[in-house]
Amino acid sequence: MITAPSDYDVHLFHEGSLHRAHKMFGAHLLKTRKHISTRFTVWAPHAQSVSVVGNFNQWNGNEHRLEKINEEGIWTLTIDQSLEGEIYKYEIITRSGTKLLKADPFAFFSELRPNTASIVYDLKGYKWGDQRYRQRVKRRKPIYERPLSIYELHLNSWKQKEDSSYFTYRELVDELIPYVKERGFTHIELLPLTEHPLDASWGYQGTGYFSPTSRFGTPHDLMYFIDHCHQEDIGVLLDWVPGHFCKDAHGLYMFDGEPAFEYDKTSDRENWEWGTANFNLTKGEVQSFLISNAIYWMEHFRIDGIRVDAVANMLYWANSEPLTENPYAVKFLQKLNTAVFDENPQFLMMAEDSTDWPNVTAPVHEGGLGFNYKWSMGWMNDVLSYMELPPFARRDHHHKMTFSLVYAYSENFILPLSHDEVVHGKRSLLHKMPGEYWEKFAQLRLLLGFMMAHPGKKLLFMGAEFGQFDEWKFVQGLDWFLLDYESHSQMHKYTQNLLEFYHQNKALYELDHDPQGFEWIDADNAEQSIFSFIRRGKRKKDTLMIVCNFTNIEYNDYKVGAPFEGRWEEIFNSNEGSFGGTGTDHLVKIDTQAAPAHRRDHSLSIHIPPLGITVWKPTK
Repeated sequence: MITAPSDYDVHLFHEGSLHRAHKMFGAHLLKTRKHISTRFTVWAPHAQSVSVVGNFNQWNGNEHRLEKINEEGIWTLTIDQSLEGEIYKYEIITRSGTKLLKADPFAFFSELRPNTASIVYDLKGYKWGDQRYRQRVKRRKPIYERPLSIYELHLNSWKQKEDSSYFTYRELVDELIPYVKERGFTHIELLPLTEHPLDASWGYQGTGYFSPTSRFGTPHDLMYFIDHCHQEDIGVLLDWVPGHFCKDAHGLYMFDGEPAFEYDKTSDRENWEWGTANFNLTKGEVQSFLISNAIYWMEHFRIDGIRVDAVANMLYWANSEPLTENPYAVKFLQKLNTAVFDENPQFLMMAEDSTDWPNVTAPVHEGGLGFNYKWSMGWMNDVLSYMELPPFARRDHHHKMTFSLVYAYSENFILPLSHDEVVHGKRSLLHKMPGEYWEKFAQLRLLLGFMMAHPGKKLLFMGAEFGQFDEWKFVQGLDWFLLDYESHSQMHKYTQNLLEFYHQNKALYELDHDPQGFEWIDADNAEQSIFSFIRRGKRKKDTLMIVCNFTNIEYNDYKVGAPFEGRWEEIFNSNEGSFGGTGTDHLVKIDTQAAPAHRRDHSLSIHIPPLGITVWKPTK
């Protein structure tokens, strides 16, 4: 229910504990049986005066002035008419007498860029159809014991129409959802959907944190899209940027002529690398704004998780030499995660943190930051730098593929092969692979297979699933025409089969965060660049043996120590002919021999394909 700002809510807002500030601030339609009025409330602590202006008053700041209700700078006004659908801004007179026109920080909808006004929008009225999905989520095992495979995508450039225009949220229901479901991903992760002025920022430099971008339709249209994702059992995750924001004139920057949402001190405020301003996390009002924003997306759009961008940028003071920890950011992140999980214990809070900050995924009451997942940036960097080496040189960098197991259980990790690694001259995953054409595809299959076999949940950026050859071109759609070529079509089939295989084998996810779920067979064969290891589920019969060969040399009788005696069946081989490999599609069964190998009493003599991964399972 929308009510006038109460003294208690005002107190909580300034304290940093108003977790639904969007119900107090912004533009709200106040409805009775016979009448509708519109209330505007904004925080502008340094303003001399604030007016709401729009077409409804010919943008005349003298018509509708807001009343300042406290010394901390909350202003409010109720206009005795429905302004639903009207565009508006706040006209702010600063202490120096300068006139500013600002979009509403709490606006629920905004004009399509390049226009920048806010729009009065009623979020009520959408009828959800995802009740069964929500009930299933509540009944399921914890995500730590289930498969989690995330398809990361940028809505602008996943696919475009023939005239290069974007598909709408509603059109994407028919375009995107069947594709994701067929491929076998459990979730999609959308690059930021908060309103932003510049397409080239990919949404990471926002101005409207409560306003889903109008590039693809209305907030109700986005609800429709998420609703239909849920109805097809696909979770929806949003990329979210609570560390810094865009400096465009209509946005949050110097909102009332002086620092309000940002730090006062220039060195703390300015994010020189990105040309943005850092949120002032010492202020209770900013904490209320950001925590409310996270809960707003949960409550009104029913998202299933948030990937928190650039956590490292928050944990350390900007421009500090040497790097100095920001204790206010630590407390904010703990406060944020506590609030989120109080709302929904099944929610996913994922930190994109490139540092070695400890206990990112430890509970707050144990001194951790309180996330339940962290992107394993170290794994990503090590593995990709290894894969970019020519096979003959990999022997000297063997440790890059084993080091991640030293810390694999220090946090709950997601293994990301993300958008950041395939842009700005870094090349696509396929193009990173050295060698001839067939070797590139073989190594991409091997890389994805290794990721699926490694402890941790999985994330893959769009295009890699079919071997996008050019790096990500965010101004145009993916090169879908590549599917007309056999190698790319086979790669497409491979990733679909690989994800299906991942879901079918509990050893690949059930003990992801338990050291009992992984054991090396041979981590030291640098000379041949072969890695062999065991993945375990809760039952012995689910045990898998994985062998990865990162050179283009083929072995016909490679001896590998068996996890235990008996008959083993090859159940996956990335070199199958139907995937574009050089082998057959006939998978074999082999009995162990009483011949010691790798400190084990029994061994298997197996065929190892070049630049390939094979997976074995015990069978009767």
